[in-house]
Amino acid sequence: MTNSTRRNKPNLIDKSLAFIETLGNKLPDPITLFFILCVAVILISAIAASFNVSVVNPSDNKTIAAVSLLTPEGIRKIFTEAVNNFTGFKPLGTVLVAMLGVGVAESTGLLSALLRQLVLIAPGRFICPVVVFAGVMGNIAADAGYVVLVPLGAVIFLAFRRHPLAGIAATFAGVSGGFSANLVINSLDPLLAGLSQSAAQLIEPSYQVNATANYYFMVVSTFLITLVGWFVTEKIIEPRLGSYNQDVEISMESLTSSERKGLLWAGLSFLLFAAFIVTLVLPPQGILRNPETLTIIPSPFIDSIVFIIALAFLIPGIVYGKVSRSIADDKDVAKALGDSMASMGYYIALAFISAQFIAYFSWSNLGLILAVNGANFLKATGFTGVPLMLMFIIVSMLINLFVGSASAKWAIMAPIFIPMFMLVGYSPELTQAAYRIGDSSTNIISPLMPYFPIVVAFGQKYDKNLKIGTLISLMLPYSVAFLLGWAILFIIWFILGLPLGPGVN
Repeated sequence: MTNSTRRNKPNLIDKSLAFIETLGNKLPDPITLFFILCVAVILISAIAASFNVSVVNPSDNKTIAAVSLLTPEGIRKIFTEAVNNFTGFKPLGTVLVAMLGVGVAESTGLLSALLRQLVLIAPGRFICPVVVFAGVMGNIAADAGYVVLVPLGAVIFLAFRRHPLAGIAATFAGVSGGFSANLVINSLDPLLAGLSQSAAQLIEPSYQVNATANYYFMVVSTFLITLVGWFVTEKIIEPRLGSYNQDVEISMESLTSSERKGLLWAGLSFLLFAAFIVTLVLPPQGILRNPETLTIIPSPFIDSIVFIIALAFLIPGIVYGKVSRSIADDKDVAKALGDSMASMGYYIALAFISAQFIAYFSWSNLGLILAVNGANFLKATGFTGVPLMLMFIIVSMLINLFVGSASAKWAIMAPIFIPMFMLVGYSPELTQAAYRIGDSSTNIISPLMPYFPIVVAFGQKYDKNLKIGTLISLMLPYSVAFLLGWAILFIIWFILGLPLGPGVN
């Protein structure tokens, strides 16, 4: 018998999503999936070349023919370029560099303490939006957001005599449903930008996509997700859950004096670092400005944004660790750096195989052929503008139910959709923003999301009958509301032609 009055009988939505879960579980691991795609591209390239498949590129009127990768030349290229494909894979370096700083900040406890402090200082009537907002900001370091904030959300709601499952739902919605929203550039931004740039260069070899490509849109999205999450929690989720019979009093655990002192000094070190960067960028003759045009975009500042992100986490992380005594010396810092890279082992393996896929796709010209044919089809049907972008959001959303990794999906989709949309007049940055909406809004209802089972375990502490299906049905209102709210924001942004990020139209 549980402490909740919630009805546990699965409904039609539960059954439908359980069917999606069954189908999704049949898909192979992303690494295996990319291997299969590599083999498929090689075989399809040979078939397409044998049938002399070609198109005329509307941008320069040159013929683009399919190139077989099963010829002696193609096979030699597959073997000799494998290492270069991997080391030249832009997302690899950008993500690893960013994670060096984030990993240290997480290892020393800075991120955990910062997130706890954020939710602990909030007034009672605003605890829900603060929890959602903290979740959104917590996706800077996914592990900290899921492992620290989600269970903490339940404890906070209990402390305010509110249903703990509502606290879990609100925090989970912020961390995962708002995965692409944030007030700061995080490791996901350069990762997606690198994939977008590789895809865009299939059409324009010199095209650059910066990590800040969607920054303005994501900042506004942060507040949108917070407000929508607040509304859904208080108007839909808590009324549905009903009352919760609390057996014990829950006391909030404040930060220790050493943690508070560590946060203070970490904050000061961050401000000093920010001031240092400002002195390199703000003056008209700033070192990190473009030396020829003296502009900020493009400039060495934009080119070094990933390194700046790493330092912005690394320096305060070390300072916090020293002051709070979570680290003793340089050996601990070195270990934290090593641990952060060790945690990226799976990503490195995935990067290797996805880099090969992108290279094969480019060599074979299949991406260009698909893009040109797709663009010609769209032009012929007149299916452009808002309906086109909304359909793309829906496609991203549906794929996310079966493939959990944001980077894995975008590595597959970007080489097809970015060139296609570029040929009908839509920028890679706009296509990337649309993708992020569909990808993020359905994270919270996808059982294939790695942290989904962990959230189920957190919820079972307060309701032993909680299952995956019931958690999905609990999170579905957030998913629908996020998708609708984000789509409306995107339409407004699109119609008004607002810049998605610095220097992006």
